[in-house]
Amino acid sequence: MECLSSLLHPSLWPLLEFIGEDGNEKFWQFVDTSVRSYYNLIIKKAGQFLTDLQVNLLKFALALRSYSPAVHASQQIAKDEPPPEACPAFVSIHGQHSCSTKDIKKLLKAAAGRPKPYLYKNDHTYPGVNKTDVPVVILYAEIGTKKFTSFHKALSEKAEKGTLTYVLRHFVAVSRNIPSSPTMLLSGYGVELAIKSTEYKAVDDTEVKGQLTVINVEDDDNDEVQGFLFGTLKKSHPELQEHLVELRKHLLESTNDMAPLKVWEMQDLSFQAASRIMSAPKFDALKLMRDLSQNFPSKARSLTRVAVKQEMRKEIEENQKHLSETIGVHPGDGELFINGLHIDLDIHNPFSIWDILKSEAKVLEGLHNLGIKGEHQDKLLRLPVNAVDDSYALDIRHPAIMWINDIENDLMYRSWPTGVQELLRATFPGVIRQIRRNFFNLVLFLDPLQEESGELVKLAELFYKHKIPLRIGFVFVVNTKDEIDGFSDAGVGFYRLLNYIADDLNLLATLLQLYSKVDVGETLSADTITAYLKRKFPKANSERILGVESEYDDKRKDGALFYKKSGLGALPLALFNGVPLSPDEMDPEELETVILQRIMDTTTAFQRAVFMGQLSEGSDVVDYLMEQANVVPRMNPLILSSDRKYLDLTATPVMAMVLICIVLTDGMTPVTLWVAGDFQKVSGRKLLINALKHLQKASPGVRVGVIDNPSEKPYDDNTVLYRAIWASLLTQKNKAAAEFVHKLLKEESSQLLQQGTKMKDLLMQGMDVDAFEKKFNTLEVDFIHTQQLFCQDVLKLNPGQRAVISNGRILGPFEEQEEFTVEDFHLLEKITLSVLDFIFSSCIKCLKVFCDEEISLSHASDLVMKVDALLTAAPKGEVRRDVHFIKDSHSVLHLSPRENEVFYDVVAIVDPLTREAQKISSLLTVSCSAFLFFPHYSSSFSNIGRTYKITPKITFTVRKGPVARFMELPETPLLTLNMITPESWMVQAVRSPYDLDNIHLQEVNGVVAAEFELEHLLLEGHCFDLSTGQPPRGLQFTLGMSRDPLMYDTIVMANLGYFQLKANPGAWILRLRKGRSEEIYQILTHDGTDSPADAGDVIVVLNSFHSKIIKVRVQKKADKIGEDLLSEASESKGGGSKKDDGEKKKDDVLNIFSVASGHLYERFLRIMMLSVLRHTQTPVKFWFLKNYLSPSFKETISHMAESYGFQYELVQYKWPRWLHQQTEKQRIIWGYKILFLDVLFPLAVDKIIFVDADQIVRADLKELRDLDLEGAPYGYTPFCDSRREMEGYRFWKTGYWASHLGHRKYHISALYVVDLKKFRKIAAGDRLRGQYQALSQDPNSLSNLDQDLPNNMIHQVAIKSLPQEWLWCETWCDDTSKTTAKTIDLCNNPMTKEPKLVAAARIVPEWVEYDREIKELLRRVQEQEDTTTQKQIPAGSQHKKGY
Repeated sequence: MECLSSLLHPSLWPLLEFIGEDGNEKFWQFVDTSVRSYYNLIIKKAGQFLTDLQVNLLKFALALRSYSPAVHASQQIAKDEPPPEACPAFVSIHGQHSCSTKDIKKLLKAAAGRPKPYLYKNDHTYPGVNKTDVPVVILYAEIGTKKFTSFHKALSEKAEKGTLTYVLRHFVAVSRNIPSSPTMLLSGYGVELAIKSTEYKAVDDTEVKGQLTVINVEDDDNDEVQGFLFGTLKKSHPELQEHLVELRKHLLESTNDMAPLKVWEMQDLSFQAASRIMSAPKFDALKLMRDLSQNFPSKARSLTRVAVKQEMRKEIEENQKHLSETIGVHPGDGELFINGLHIDLDIHNPFSIWDILKSEAKVLEGLHNLGIKGEHQDKLLRLPVNAVDDSYALDIRHPAIMWINDIENDLMYRSWPTGVQELLRATFPGVIRQIRRNFFNLVLFLDPLQEESGELVKLAELFYKHKIPLRIGFVFVVNTKDEIDGFSDAGVGFYRLLNYIADDLNLLATLLQLYSKVDVGETLSADTITAYLKRKFPKANSERILGVESEYDDKRKDGALFYKKSGLGALPLALFNGVPLSPDEMDPEELETVILQRIMDTTTAFQRAVFMGQLSEGSDVVDYLMEQANVVPRMNPLILSSDRKYLDLTATPVMAMVLICIVLTDGMTPVTLWVAGDFQKVSGRKLLINALKHLQKASPGVRVGVIDNPSEKPYDDNTVLYRAIWASLLTQKNKAAAEFVHKLLKEESSQLLQQGTKMKDLLMQGMDVDAFEKKFNTLEVDFIHTQQLFCQDVLKLNPGQRAVISNGRILGPFEEQEEFTVEDFHLLEKITLSVLDFIFSSCIKCLKVFCDEEISLSHASDLVMKVDALLTAAPKGEVRRDVHFIKDSHSVLHLSPRENEVFYDVVAIVDPLTREAQKISSLLTVSCSAFLFFPHYSSSFSNIGRTYKITPKITFTVRKGPVARFMELPETPLLTLNMITPESWMVQAVRSPYDLDNIHLQEVNGVVAAEFELEHLLLEGHCFDLSTGQPPRGLQFTLGMSRDPLMYDTIVMANLGYFQLKANPGAWILRLRKGRSEEIYQILTHDGTDSPADAGDVIVVLNSFHSKIIKVRVQKKADKIGEDLLSEASESKGGGSKKDDGEKKKDDVLNIFSVASGHLYERFLRIMMLSVLRHTQTPVKFWFLKNYLSPSFKETISHMAESYGFQYELVQYKWPRWLHQQTEKQRIIWGYKILFLDVLFPLAVDKIIFVDADQIVRADLKELRDLDLEGAPYGYTPFCDSRREMEGYRFWKTGYWASHLGHRKYHISALYVVDLKKFRKIAAGDRLRGQYQALSQDPNSLSNLDQDLPNNMIHQVAIKSLPQEWLWCETWCDDTSKTTAKTIDLCNNPMTKEPKLVAAARIVPEWVEYDREIKELLRRVQEQEDTTTQKQIPAGSQHKKGY
């Protein structure tokens, strides 16, 4: 559970203490029972608000602890306020705090003078009036407490009146009387025990005192041990309880060690595993697969005896071929699909999968509630209904467009080829193909009098003159009045002039000449036009051309009418192939680049169309373009916006709303329009008239419903019109009702009614008068009141506001003067139908509504409307795949859901003996429709076990929780433990006396137990300089909170501008680090954060286990344009700023970096440190990679630092997700040695020396630090050549390395010095990562990653070869050179395979003495800790918590 203190009410603590006095065991039994009771109570209460599926998802979320970060984030935000002392709940009103409801009124009065607090996206705001100009009150409280109740009552009342905005944040006050909550045990991670190579004995021989680890036997009873299900056996035979315990213990202890398999025995193992799983009972099969995949080496021998049926083998091979051809799943791939959505197992984790399940639940439940199940549900889910096109196009086949050229017919293009196949001809990148087809069309809508028009005409001429294959057209929008003089209106005169000269001169040339007479900053005038006419055509009659009675006024209004009907925005504007350009793109300076880029982008789409046969030689290209799905008759941003609101038509309040629709057809209508408004007002009547006009013009697939939203309280007198509309809909036939309603809505009818005309006098011929009058005279206004409430509560409309609802999509509320025209209704129908065709046909085919006599046409139309609203409102995701198998008798496991249950369609395709199977088998906790075992041929199985803990049920105990437990392990192999966690987790081992890098069960008595801690959640980001578009290398960010702004810091990489920061749940502030970063740069915008993009403070809220990735754009300050972050900023510009000798001495620190994993290498590391300290007088600071250090090392390093007087720092970096991942722990550690040197250390560290843990230093490393690297960023020692007997092992002297290095030497990575300033300045880290990314895709490259990579990059990143004496290694160096050695490395000997410990004592005499000295220190530290622990534990203490 989240934590004990948040579940148990404080009043229970005295009861707990009373029971605890009667015995420690009873105390914990009561706690366990209480937690279970509270959990059941919570689930029962939640069931009143949630569906059954949502309750199951809630249980899953509680098991995953998915919302724990959100609760902790709220707690952290409260602490940052900070809370007043001894305050169980408090309010924050614009920065002022109070623990009493009495102070609220006083604080509210003065609140206006203080700034409002920042509200986060996930804040819980009370649904009151929520005006923007009222104070914001934030309540920090624990729900259910008395204090919360009193605050909530006072604040909710004020929020409903609109006097304040009320926000609630979780806060549990820490009381001294209540013990702190136990550590929360998480799930959602994986643990791997991998078999480790024992070629070189690398195990510490120091005896470990194991801690007593209590494992409750009952917890393991459900685990199968060698085929026995002990939980089931104990329930069936309770009398044999003791014997079963003994049997289980015997089986565990007698597990055979792994025996190596022959190659021929392994070739069929996947088939044999699949066969064994398929032969198991259905509901045991998944568990069996999990057991086989996660414990494969110990199960492998038994699998070799399983026979594989030929039918199964043949079926699998047929399915392999089919899946490879249809969805690209190849033999050996492990794939998971949920409702057709592909779940990439390398990206997704249990938390993101839970999110997918949650988002899918609404659609599944909606379809289920509508009666759509099984096969029909599956087909509807896969329909491509939610693809909202953001680039709608306007049809450009309009006579109002004046085209100045035609690529297909103009003589100037006659030399160009005409075939569309020319698009597929290869060209150089960036070359625009010149083909005699109108592929690219630019239409400019211009007001001739605007200043920008001249610039755009000049740009059009530029395209034309340079023969860019662009057809250019103009639409001139001028005055549309009938009687107008061209001498006074320059726009009208301009248009008439163009008409006059259209037949004689080039239109574009005329436009250029006209605008050339207009000065910069001026606009076209009537005088300019008159002067041009007189100069160019001196004999022309200007009055006949420009005057009121002009003969050249033809089609003047067409451009303005086309523009108005199109619904386009402000002039000037352009359409490229019908798609409007944004206002930013219309900047004449940018437009040229924009158009050329559009041509390049569109070429790709045309190439695809030609290749797929959609565009042939006989096609008219413009017709092809205008027949695409994104082409619309009118542009209305309200209709075309991708930000759409939908009603949940499966919800109770909506389904209870009964509407009668106006229909003009006898068939099913796929589009349902609801018109809401006050029909006593002109605007409401006009909206409904436009809907009815559209109904009469439109295809027969539309119906119109009417919802009254009166401005006033409805009475008989003020609802006459609407009651007449409703009565006609209830009593008249379709056509008669539509005509009568249309008549009623006309203004003359409304006036007649106001003047006292009786309704019966307005009735029309053909109506059923008696039925109408009877209904009209008996209709009460209650139904209007119901509709008014529906408008307010469901549609969120204020009284009198108008809206249109199309198949559940809400458009509105409209402004008072806003029009929704007949053309808008036509566009809305087209957009609705563009995705509806699939649903309409599917409803007919799947549900056979026409054939089912029980389903009326009205109900069928309702069903289509509801399904459309449900599916189009669903979150947009990737395309759903239709995964099916050719045959499914022998290799497909079907698990059917229970009858009448909402279920997920889960398909897993997997080889049961792969890593993917280990994940999938634990993740499959929901109902599956199919599960395919999909073997591939492989002879390499290296994983001993791997388990993902999702924990589908809550563990009801505060002492236990999700635990990765490995049973039946062989004792012989050496094992290493790895954690596989979500990308955003930073995890470290916090408790274990054992060497988790070298687990040898033969040498362990009892159980090896380890406890890991989620130390940080990762905040990742990408940063770019807005001016250059490049990452600002060396830029530093800090992360903190308002009261502690500098808690963590980081450096921006050049690779993708990447940076990462350690954080925890809460609200964080990201800033530029004080110093050069803040002096030179400023933050301009940011995305993915929790504050507005232009806000000064970058606020980031971490409230989930998901990765948080932000984008930050910075820019240099105006006076710092020439500054460089990585320049020698500290160098003096004058004598006065130089550091004196005292300061230099203070800064003179030796920085030593090292990595280690496992107790043996940590033992070597301590000895290396001691050898460094023994040989230098310079202060030393050690830097250790924290990621893989053991708990015992981290506990003792501070004591060693105190004893020997050195500084140390543990650095930590998470391997970036975009950088190719290594899976083997040793290779990961090698990667950390070389790949992140530029970001691991602060910028203040100039030089760092890496020293391998298994080295002994015999010289002052200050000498190495001060060595001149001659311009190279780092210095390495070459491998020795002097020991001749090892010549056959010197791999670098032959093959690839010999040719790559040439005359250069191959260097060893055991010791190197890095000039970090130079390293960063030449972007060495970014180059190394780039080369690593390229080479590491090949598993056979970079076999010694930390060594091979810098040697491979020697031509790009120079290496200074250090003198040979800086590294002596017995394997490669002869004995005579040992006397001058400055460091001795205990490198492995491939000839003798001598264990490290033996070699250390033999080669380095002082090593033994160092080792003895360190052991004595550790012994004293342990004695001190034991003494301290004994003093802290009082005699007879209660409530000890077992582990």
